[in-house]
Amino acid sequence: MANSFGTDILIQSQDPKSAAKFYVDNLGFEITEETPRMVSLCGEHINLFIERGPALGPVLEVTVASVEETKQRLTRLGCKVVKDEPEFPRCYVKDPYGLIYNITS
Repeated sequence: MANSFGTDILIQSQDPKSAAKFYVDNLGFEITEETPRMVSLCGEHINLFIERGPALGPVLEVTVASVEETKQRLTRLGCKVVKDEPEFPRCYVKDPYGLIYNITS
């Protein structure tokens, strides 16, 4: 079961621009891209993406060989699908310990 943790962290906010300003002003991030739905920030060792939406908490990105296979395995192990976006493909999964992962390939 090979996977790769990325350097990307995603959070959601009702106001991505305001959230991005906080991270730029207080933690030294730099805005690298801005769309109506998302603001992308770059830090020294991580990238932070702020997407418009209800707060989920931090979302870790995990790259896997098969999103669908991994989603099925994790749900059998007690994980809950928070948001499924097969068109990307990606799936947000909350594990039994409270962490949320963006499973992507």
